[in-house]
Amino acid sequence: MVIVGGGPTGITAATLLAQYGVDTMVLERWSQVYPQPRAVHLDDEVYRILARLGVADEFGVISRPARGLRLVTRDLTVLAEFNRDSAVTPNGFPAANMFDQPALEELLRRNLKRYPCARLRPDTEVLGITTAVSGRPRLQVRDRTSGHESVVTADYVLGCDGANSVVRDAIGSTMRDLKFDQRWLVVDVETTVDLRQWDGVHQVCDEQRAATYMRIGDARYRWEFALLDNESADDFASLAALRPLIAPWTRHVGDAELTIMRVAEYTFRAQIADRWRSGPIFLLGDAAHLTPPFIGQGMGAGLRDAMNLAWKIAGVCRGELSADILDSYQQERKPHAGQMIALALRIGRAMTAGGRFGSAVRRLVLPKLRLVPGVRTRITNSETPALRRSRMVKPTVTTRGVVGRLCPNDRLHNGCRIDQELGSGFGVVTAAPLTPQQQRTVDERGAHTVTVSPGSALFDWLRDRHVTAVVVRPDRTVMCAGRDLTALCRALPTFRVDHAPAVRAGSGPGDVPTE
Repeated sequence: MVIVGGGPTGITAATLLAQYGVDTMVLERWSQVYPQPRAVHLDDEVYRILARLGVADEFGVISRPARGLRLVTRDLTVLAEFNRDSAVTPNGFPAANMFDQPALEELLRRNLKRYPCARLRPDTEVLGITTAVSGRPRLQVRDRTSGHESVVTADYVLGCDGANSVVRDAIGSTMRDLKFDQRWLVVDVETTVDLRQWDGVHQVCDEQRAATYMRIGDARYRWEFALLDNESADDFASLAALRPLIAPWTRHVGDAELTIMRVAEYTFRAQIADRWRSGPIFLLGDAAHLTPPFIGQGMGAGLRDAMNLAWKIAGVCRGELSADILDSYQQERKPHAGQMIALALRIGRAMTAGGRFGSAVRRLVLPKLRLVPGVRTRITNSETPALRRSRMVKPTVTTRGVVGRLCPNDRLHNGCRIDQELGSGFGVVTAAPLTPQQQRTVDERGAHTVTVSPGSALFDWLRDRHVTAVVVRPDRTVMCAGRDLTALCRALPTFRVDHAPAVRAGSGPGDVPTE
């Protein structure tokens, strides 16, 4: 297995595959983690993926929950406020989490080193990809330090190499432009002075210059400002030039107490690839989709891709799942990514479009939004759409509300969460005990059974959805649900996870993935 690109998506995919014992090589063009932050937010569903990698506790140290969203005017007059409880959601983690991307990437890379079957090759550039006579992909690579060129042959290639993907070009896939193209100034500042601001995301609804502000660490703050046609990042290279933009938040802070970490121009785009796969070659992350940052789902979408695909490839590599199961990757992830991009576009346009008329409408409408029943919950709810039907997502008329969605990660009577109890394979979560024959079927196919007790959160979740049990996939998506326990047990594919993968010596107990 070769993964092109050692960013968050590529390292996540490599770690998940390594946990299943799949030999994996990550080819990364650069020698070190890119030192400047890009993504600064991930939700509870993606935090759950980090827990699967075994880094939830460490991520908790380098991140901070966000309180919600505040819609404000240019002078920070509050138009509407949507508070989010920073306590854990049914996924087991806070709904919104702010962080510094380089710190997360360093954490992910350290974690990957624990797996002997995973290898990261930095300073390695992929020049092109062809197909061998055997049908296996052949990658022409160059060591950027020595200039030496060589060929790497793989069973599968995962293209996690970003918006300018070499892998995407190699399979002839093209990006569909969703007609969103905005130039923004991104500013990161460090200060030990308390800015005395509400500790959530500020969305500035202004017809002249839309903006976003958020605290991403104990001493680091992020601003994003829409750039005017005649402006560039060079116009704001100094603190003096930035002062008029950040003044509403920093009037009481002296220049000596503000350190500019980065001033950069980014073009926010909305695009999605027409094909995510060609035979054994797949696209993940920014190679497959670009999401405007208004809902903070860009990086998270790539980690969702990795979580969706890794167990399927592992099952095929072990001969337990048929190769056509890999068709479900694009069937499931492309519509989901498209829905999230569409949501980001709606939010972005609602907050930034319309000129003076749009600004006037926002001043009139936004203060009343919080009074509309259900709107507050809708805005602060981090749950993403259900996956579409595939071979591995089997809804019926009566189970559409549960199938394709994540099973809650609630605590059980023994104190463990459902993810810990199920491990890294399939599971059956049931409100009724299985018969001995039903349990034999589950055991023979390598799955685990969790029987939940009346009065527990999971029991109530099943009851409220009018099902007795659900089949949960390794990525924690509900594959199917119903009342016929025998049929559900028989729906389980064979997918054995016999033991924990080898971990390099020196890893402490706290470093072992929760499985």
